Amino acid sequence: MVHARAAHYSAQDFRQRAAQEHLGDPSADYGDHMLNPDLRKQFVHDRLREAAVLIPVVDHGDASTVILTKRADKLRNHSGQIAFPGGRIDPGDPSVEAAALRETVEEIGLAPDYIDVIGRLPDYVTGSGYRIAPVLGVVRPGFHLSVNADEVDDIFEVPLGFLMDPANHGRASRVWENQERFFYAMPFEERYIWGVTAGIIRALYERLYA
Repeated sequence: MVHARAAHYSAQDFRQRAAQEHLGDPSADYGDHMLNPDLRKQFVHDRLREAAVLIPVVDHGDASTVILTKRADKLRNHSGQIAFPGGRIDPGDPSVEAAALRETVEEIGLAPDYIDVIGRLPDYVTGSGYRIAPVLGVVRPGFHLSVNADEVDDIFEVPLGFLMDPANHGRASRVWENQERFFYAMPFEERYIWGVTAGIIRALYERLYA
């Protein structure tokens, strides 16, 4: 029965899974160090910069999708990589959720009126010196997007079912500053989803779908 399997990745099912989990568990340990335990002390420290991203799941019935961006090639950090909308938390942001929504508006023009925040994952520590708060949101169809060309080159959607299928969670490595670093990689069509974004997707899978 294909319909039962499809409903497994509906926005309604996503909401229910999020409601049943203690997603903000401060004792949870996620980050680039999970695949690089020898580099844990190098990655996890008290000088991490705070950031927030939105995981925007679009309610397309039983075939929900996730909005992702391609970061502008001219950016200094993580240029050209696939990412969730988001960025640094500003001192004026009242919460990590507010920061994620603000950055989403700034980067892709997705209005908060279309977004229902339903929770957040445990923080994710990156090898580049950030502690990221991934905020979970369900997006109502009918929205209009506008690309901030200073930050984003492209916006696209990927089926939630593809991202939550562990068969698509490959592992790869690259040498960086004379050290081999391992990461998740999830190629989708012509897109290469990897690094921090793939790590957060893997964390979402482990918390809600594993």
